[in-house]
Amino acid sequence: MNTKKVILATISLFVLAIGFAQDEEDQGSVIQTLTPSKLIGKGQFDIKWFNNLYTQTESTFSEGDEPRQTFFTSTLEGYTGIGNNKRWNVGAILEFRSNVVGDRDALDVFKFDGESTTARSGLTSIAPSVKFVPFEKINNFSVQSSFFIPLVDNESENGVFLDQNGFIWQNRFFYDYTFPGNKFQVFGELNSELNFGKEEDSFANNSLRLTPGVFFSYFPSSKFTILALAQHSELIDLGNDFDQNFTALGGGAKYQLTKQLNIEALYTNFVDGRNTGLGETFNIGLRAVF
Repeated sequence: MNTKKVILATISLFVLAIGFAQDEEDQGSVIQTLTPSKLIGKGQFDIKWFNNLYTQTESTFSEGDEPRQTFFTSTLEGYTGIGNNKRWNVGAILEFRSNVVGDRDALDVFKFDGESTTARSGLTSIAPSVKFVPFEKINNFSVQSSFFIPLVDNESENGVFLDQNGFIWQNRFFYDYTFPGNKFQVFGELNSELNFGKEEDSFANNSLRLTPGVFFSYFPSSKFTILALAQHSELIDLGNDFDQNFTALGGGAKYQLTKQLNIEALYTNFVDGRNTGLGETFNIGLRAVF
């Protein structure tokens, strides 16, 4: 696939270029000290724009290649700190999606042409969100709780899926540990999503999704990290007669562009699953903390 080669080559060049950056003797950058487990202080702002492109030609529903399907999700998150002890952040999450099916090229998700039988796009959900540190003495353990409100009328139209048409209560539990020497760091996450609403409105309603993940990072310098990741997701049926799971492996890199802004690039491959696609994801994100 030419698209895959181009994106992989771009990520590879990015990693090689910044891998030779000089190691600066400082107190650490945002990517090293302000992990998702850590909260910002009062008056600060944390804004993240993350883009995920998932594409597949295989699934567990059939054998061999299938017509390509591609799903693009762009997520914008914004938080600000409240209180004086860095234990509470409040904010909101917006999600925009663009999907194409019918063996269209993966990059056609960026055409936003709305072709009736092969493409759909639009703002699909909004979520008020709060982050908090439940234990004062454990500031590297935090919880993010968000309530997603769907903005789509129909999950699928003319055979094209856009997004879930149901409410989601999401709780994400974060923990990180930095090894002595500040060169290695492990980050763990457990994402739980309770899907609810009328059964006929969404395939996922009346279900619980649990997604644990582990990320292992190495810091050649305080401004640059390379990482490996493993995730597993289970959609547990709570009355909708549908369950699902998948396992994904991958890796990537992050670089601190300025004191306030950093960039990340990730790749994952769905290596196994049940009732799911077996595709791959290409991800790029920007985060600003000021």
